[in-house]
Amino acid sequence: MIGADFPGVLAAAQDGSEAAFAVLWRDCNPALLRYLRVVAPDSVEDVAAETWVTVVRGLAGFRGDEAAWRAWLFTTARRRVADEGRRRARRPETPLDDMVAAQLPGLADTADLALANISSREAVAAVAALPPLQAEVIMLRVVGGLDYETVGRLVGRSPGAVRVAAHRGLRRLAELLAGAGVTQ
Repeated sequence: MIGADFPGVLAAAQDGSEAAFAVLWRDCNPALLRYLRVVAPDSVEDVAAETWVTVVRGLAGFRGDEAAWRAWLFTTARRRVADEGRRRARRPETPLDDMVAAQLPGLADTADLALANISSREAVAAVAALPPLQAEVIMLRVVGGLDYETVGRLVGRSPGAVRVAAHRGLRRLAELLAGAGVTQ
C-alpha cells in the first residue's frame, strides 16, 4: 500500500509522470499477478497486460482514494478475464502438450525457473485448488487488500456471502495444508 502519499502519486501519474505510474504499478502488479494465477491460470500475463492497458487509458478519468484505486484495478482485471474467456471460446488453441517433443525448445524457460524459486507459488497453487468463488474471494481479500463489501460488488454477492465463502475457503485451505504436513 502506498498510504498517505497516494493522492500525490496518483495526481502525478494522471499528469503523465512515468515515475509516479511506476510506483502504482510496483505497488499493485504483484498482487494482480497472484490474483490472476488463481482466476485465469492459462492467461496470466496476457490478462495482466490488457488490464494495465485499460488502466492507462482510463487513468486520467479515475477519481478516488487508494482503496477505490485497488478496487478499480481488480474490477478491470476481472473484466479482462471474462473477455479472455470469451476470446478463447471463439478461437480455441492447441496446447503445447500436443506438440511432438522434438518441436519444443531444449532449454528451460528463464521465467519458469524463476517462478520455481518463489515460495508463494505453492500457496497460490493451494488457493487455486479451491472452488472458484472461494479462491477468487480469498485472492481479492488477501492479495488485493479489498474489503468484504468491495469484493461482494466485484463478484456479484452480498458481503455476508463473501464472508462465508472466505471462511469456507480458509477452512478448506487449513485442511489441505494440514493433510500435506504444512501445519503440523
